[in-house]
Amino acid sequence: MNSSPSPANRAHSEVSRRQFLKHSSAVVGAAVVSQAPFVTTSRAAADDPIRIGVIGCGGRGTGAALDALGTATKVVYPQAGYHTEEVAQGASAAQTSVKIVALADVFHDRLNTCRGQLKKLKLDIADEYCFVGFDAYKKLLAVPEINYVILATPPHFRPLHLRAAIEAGKHVFVEKPVAVDGPGVRSVLESGELAKQKGLGIAAGTQRRHLRSYNETIRRLHDGAIGEILYGRCYWNGGVIWVVERQPSWSDMEWQLRNWNYFAWLSGDHIVEQHVHNLDIMNWALNAHPVRAYGMGGRQARPNKSYGHIYDHFAVEFEYPNGVRMFSQCRQMDGCDNQVGEAVVGTKGTSNCSNSILVKGGTPWRFREKDSNPYQQEHQNLIASIRAGQPLNEARAVAESTLTGILGRETAYSGKTIEWDQALNSKTKLGPEKCEFGDLPFPDVATPGKYRFA
Repeated sequence: MNSSPSPANRAHSEVSRRQFLKHSSAVVGAAVVSQAPFVTTSRAAADDPIRIGVIGCGGRGTGAALDALGTATKVVYPQAGYHTEEVAQGASAAQTSVKIVALADVFHDRLNTCRGQLKKLKLDIADEYCFVGFDAYKKLLAVPEINYVILATPPHFRPLHLRAAIEAGKHVFVEKPVAVDGPGVRSVLESGELAKQKGLGIAAGTQRRHLRSYNETIRRLHDGAIGEILYGRCYWNGGVIWVVERQPSWSDMEWQLRNWNYFAWLSGDHIVEQHVHNLDIMNWALNAHPVRAYGMGGRQARPNKSYGHIYDHFAVEFEYPNGVRMFSQCRQMDGCDNQVGEAVVGTKGTSNCSNSILVKGGTPWRFREKDSNPYQQEHQNLIASIRAGQPLNEARAVAESTLTGILGRETAYSGKTIEWDQALNSKTKLGPEKCEFGDLPFPDVATPGKYRFA
């Protein structure tokens, strides 16, 4: 699976054949966040549409918007697993039940590109519902009819935007990872608890959790299919992803925002931004988060400053409760053997966590059914849970998976063993105090033994 949603045309062909049969609604109340006139919205009548606001209109936000429009028409939502039943319908019917009504981004060009993709589906977002600038998210959240928000800005901004969306009474789909530092993770955990109090849903872009294959496999692991799990391993060893070369007219801030993958304050480094998918599966399979980590990493294959200051490889040993070890690798280098996946070894057998279980002396099991599109399924499950009056809340799971990546980053940067509580309670907040266009120097590549985690 790709670390980010597929290009916009990935979901375009799906939209014409998928729609919702039931709809959610909005009940208007009032709340105030950052002195903006926000209102609360929640589940009410069954026939009102889902009205979506998209915050972050780059490729990831555009893809998520199209996935939400392309969701299946009928969803059975048992807590232990996810099952879909698709009914072919026209795109026009789908658009009456799920609507994109507002867009927000720091940059005009990215917003206009997203707007253009939606226009191809005959969805014309009015000028008054298109917001640009660092405060664009506040203006979007102040739109009363919005009851569902997609958060797809760079990870640095997600804790702030999630808190504002929940306080404004919106259900939220938030891309992964949800933070880049300890303070951000703590904020997400708090927002998750606030969402429970307000009856609001939060789903995350850890789409493997919405695949039946993973659900069925991990359910069997939790039921003891391979006995007691002794250790695990996971990998995201792949090639170099997109890079945006700096233009002469761009300030430091603009370039870093456009090239955000390569700056730790914006992405968390690729162990957080990309490898979080695999780390999330390991936490899920082991039914816990690590207690400490010890590892290494570096920057060997891309010294050019176009790639910012993040590492290009990590190798980390995570220790879980009861002494269980999980060995993690992630790499972004071209020309190497690639491997993406997870595995666990138990006292009775092994599993790849995704679709197969091998038992010593027993009959192997494999998931052989057709799976759904996970990028759409994550929206389906959130909306189904809202309509059922039992909103899905993935805040804690994705926050802990995000912190697992941060833990791995900090042990590699520092060369020191880092405890879970150290990472969670860290007071170091990455990034500038105030986001504005202008100069923004970035630090040198972290040197183990000299870099200090605090």
